[in-house]
Amino acid sequence: MLRDDALLAFERHATSKLRDVKDLLSIATLGFRGEALPSIASVSRLLLETRSAEETTGTCIEIAGGKMLRCEEAALGGGTAITVRDLFYNVPARRKFLRTEQTELAHIASLATHYSLAHPERTFRLTSGNTELLHVTPVATLKERVYQVFGSQVLEELVDIGVRQKEIFLPPPSVPPSEAIAEYRREPGPDDDPPLRTFRLTGFFSRPQVQKANRNSIFIFVNRLIRDRTLLHALSSAYHNLMPASAFPFALLFLECDPGEVDVNVHPSKTEVRFRHGSFVHDFVRDTIRDRLMESRPAPAFSPAVQPSTAAQPAARLPYSEFSQIMENEAPAAASLAETEPLPEPGPEPALPEFVLRPTAGPAPRLDFSAPPLEVAPGGALWAPPSGKLQRTLDAHGEFPPETLPPPEISLSVLSDLRPLGQIHESFIIAAGRDGLWIIDQHVAHERILFEQVMKQRAAGRVEMQRLLMPLILQLTAEQQIDYARIADELHAAGFETEPFGNRTIAVKAAPAAVGAADLEKILFEILEIAEGELRGASMDDLRRGICASIACRAAIKINTRLDAAKMEWLMRALAATDCPMSCPHGRPIAMHYSTREILKAFHRI
Repeated sequence: MLRDDALLAFERHATSKLRDVKDLLSIATLGFRGEALPSIASVSRLLLETRSAEETTGTCIEIAGGKMLRCEEAALGGGTAITVRDLFYNVPARRKFLRTEQTELAHIASLATHYSLAHPERTFRLTSGNTELLHVTPVATLKERVYQVFGSQVLEELVDIGVRQKEIFLPPPSVPPSEAIAEYRREPGPDDDPPLRTFRLTGFFSRPQVQKANRNSIFIFVNRLIRDRTLLHALSSAYHNLMPASAFPFALLFLECDPGEVDVNVHPSKTEVRFRHGSFVHDFVRDTIRDRLMESRPAPAFSPAVQPSTAAQPAARLPYSEFSQIMENEAPAAASLAETEPLPEPGPEPALPEFVLRPTAGPAPRLDFSAPPLEVAPGGALWAPPSGKLQRTLDAHGEFPPETLPPPEISLSVLSDLRPLGQIHESFIIAAGRDGLWIIDQHVAHERILFEQVMKQRAAGRVEMQRLLMPLILQLTAEQQIDYARIADELHAAGFETEPFGNRTIAVKAAPAAVGAADLEKILFEILEIAEGELRGASMDDLRRGICASIACRAAIKINTRLDAAKMEWLMRALAATDCPMSCPHGRPIAMHYSTREILKAFHRI
């Protein structure tokens, strides 16, 4: 900055971004009042060093508690550096509200991580003492920045959204009938807003098998860093029936739209926003992620050994509270304590006979190994100096043909091409394919197949039912009676024909054809025993999915069930034909993939 601009930057409201009243409705920056820098300077000791390309010398400004101590010229390099020390030194009441150093550092690291993801073209460096928490250099793509911050292991578990966009048509404002014809014939002027608004979504999200305990791994940007409930709910809805309700995915979402579509003045920190078309944005984000999941069908992979990979930066995995830090510190301590627990003193043992080992002379050498050690040539051949004593080329078991190695991205669409080999404990199907080895949980695989079948039959109104020879009489509690009255129509639509049969009693006359008589009572009580608060908070669509999931779970093939080759082949083909073969309706993984590449690495072939 120039000297005059540097002095002006510490005046309140002097750097306002507003030029017109309409700018309040389309704010594209973090603030508009221009008082962030003077506010920081009023509660700390601040040093600003800056020099613009137009000046030969720079400007150094020092402020303490809002009072300028000095402003002088200095020999500086190009750019601006701001140093803040002794935060809240003059406001002790505010300083008491600071958390521990670890917690405050975690918040700083989280903010720096967010901004490093939002601006891959910038360099970010965060240090604490002698420890470097974050250091990223400019890169060309967001994928490279994710690799820098989180490492290769996280990047391999992500699905790229690509570029998805959707437009919304804005109806013209209502006008009196007398002016409607004139308004219709009027040519649009340069100041008129376009009738269309475009929303653009990019970023990454994790496979359903990546399940986090909290929302700390969700990064959402809408022209800025935000924490919006609408988008968080849209993300959770996209993983519905693919992930347990208590788990959260890893997501890095960038939603770009016209600044006029977002109201950023609903929260002082500008992290919570309000969309002018919230339902449209919610459905766009949810449907985009859900459709991308169904397109990619990411297959969960596992490796028997931990492979070396690029680790995440320390700033991306700092604990957010003292309790988290204590738990991390105690976990290895407890393990080491268990390992070093003293064993009980052994009792006296009977005397054992003594054995004495005497070295014997080895056989006469048959080869001369006195030559210099072998060296590896650039081409991979072993060679020795021309001594004539030993000279040969590396002759192992032959290299694996590179054309047989499949691409690293594997989709669950290949399940229909697998060849079943057998079962493990009559519960897991082992299958082989060109891309490696697969392990499939037969119960959850059949559960996913039945779930989608029941959902489609329910939507079409053609649920297969079977009548019972004798009605099943169920005794309900008072709470279950209230819940039954609310969901009676949904039970009927799902294939259960029920009717009241006295006080707190219902009679079941028919059930879905896939449900066995032994599981009928369990399914109904499983549906009715939903907590009252959860039932009232859930939507009818969530309730409908829960009923279908209970039917599919009880009707699916059980574990410890022997299957012949024909049934295993049918199960894999039917699973490949489903929309979401990644997880069962309750969020458990269905298939695990052991790639050919990992097999070759384990056997040292590559």
